[in-house]
Amino acid sequence: MNQPKKRKSLIAMKFGGTSVGSAERMQGVAEIIADQARHNQLVVVTSAMAGVTDKLLRAASAASDGAGEDWRELGRELTQQHRQVAEQLLPAAEQSTVLLQLDEQLQHFENLCSGFSLVREVTPRALDALSSIGEVLAATLLAALLRARGVAAETVDAIALIVTDDNFGDATPFFDETRTRTRQCLLPLLDRGTLPVVTGFRAATRDGLATTLGRGGSDYSATLVGTALDAEEIWIWTDVDGVMTADPRSVPAAHILPEISYREALEFSFFGAKVLHPKAIQPVMKKKIPLWIKNTFNRSCPGTKICESAVREKPGVRAITSVCQASLFTVSGKEVVRFAQLAAKVFHSLDLEEVATLMVTQSSADNVLSFAIHEEDALRVRRRLEKTFELELLHGYLEPIEILSSVGIAVVIGENMKGTPGIAGRLFSALGRRGVNVIAIAQGSSELSISFAVKSSDVTEALQILHAEFQP
Repeated sequence: MNQPKKRKSLIAMKFGGTSVGSAERMQGVAEIIADQARHNQLVVVTSAMAGVTDKLLRAASAASDGAGEDWRELGRELTQQHRQVAEQLLPAAEQSTVLLQLDEQLQHFENLCSGFSLVREVTPRALDALSSIGEVLAATLLAALLRARGVAAETVDAIALIVTDDNFGDATPFFDETRTRTRQCLLPLLDRGTLPVVTGFRAATRDGLATTLGRGGSDYSATLVGTALDAEEIWIWTDVDGVMTADPRSVPAAHILPEISYREALEFSFFGAKVLHPKAIQPVMKKKIPLWIKNTFNRSCPGTKICESAVREKPGVRAITSVCQASLFTVSGKEVVRFAQLAAKVFHSLDLEEVATLMVTQSSADNVLSFAIHEEDALRVRRRLEKTFELELLHGYLEPIEILSSVGIAVVIGENMKGTPGIAGRLFSALGRRGVNVIAIAQGSSELSISFAVKSSDVTEALQILHAEFQP
């Protein structure tokens, strides 16, 4: 009796810009995909080639400023960069078709920039259409490289898959509609043995207008597509070996974490770890799909698995991360200003500026609220707060807003810190023994992380001290 053929596992794989940054690197990516395609069913998501999105944004800016030669020169660079890959790696039969497809996208680039030059303006909607052309170019090349290797592959524009609102530049997906469209488009391809190569970063409104998911949004594209297809796993291929216990540039003793939980990964990404886009974790967390971080340039390294419940040798601190350039604001009200009113106005101001807080501390009795934000946002926030509290400041109901610059925020992270007594005490003691002064500290009720502010110049030393103390 014939045994039924075992279904291959479906894996969604995403490759970042450095992974596809040159002809040689793109060839290596095609090799990885072709090798995995022998064992698994795949859907691939790709970023633009390294540096391409920045060139597109610079071209838009130059065009709107009337610098015609500048944006045309950038167009020539983009043309050469992509045609070189096609001419160097593709056989003649594949090359002619692909070059026409590349030229079509590059003509689209020229048409958009010409329009920007005429009106001397770039709208967010138009910028999304331009800035995501790089993903179309990369996906076109990668699919052709796979076909040249004997892998049936087809470029799929994510505009046909991911449905979003019209918040151009940082659009929010509609999950149910995205799932429906993704399955309708990709499942027939997979069923007939075709490997879809999907453009990252890009999406579209319900009316079909191009949107983007924010810088670094290709990670998000991959988890949206992977969860829509109920993939067994999602692999993010990047240029690091995985998630590490600390930044090895600051902490030489840092090492790779074999597994971390979704919640730990969220904390990592929020506090500046560049391994993963913060929003990318949300879809897989809901569906409980394992997410792997792997190194394109070190394939033998297993990487880091991100899952619901990570295996760990010991409880407590799992890793330490930081934001080196932050500003600490302190808003102090007199008795006539209720603390709830003070806090509401502060957070409404931050929301209007679309600025996230890195840490928050408060003293309700003293009517004092302190919060840290990225230093690059400090001027905008100061102006917004001064406008919001204009009357209170004028009448002396509010103390002048204090801003402490050159602050760093260090964060210790661990899913099981809640059940481990003495973490905060050890943290203070370790830093105190080495003379590192803690300016402010915050800990959420979940006890997933403890954040504290120190001088920017003390951040590296603080990370090294705590890594040695907790040995994550």
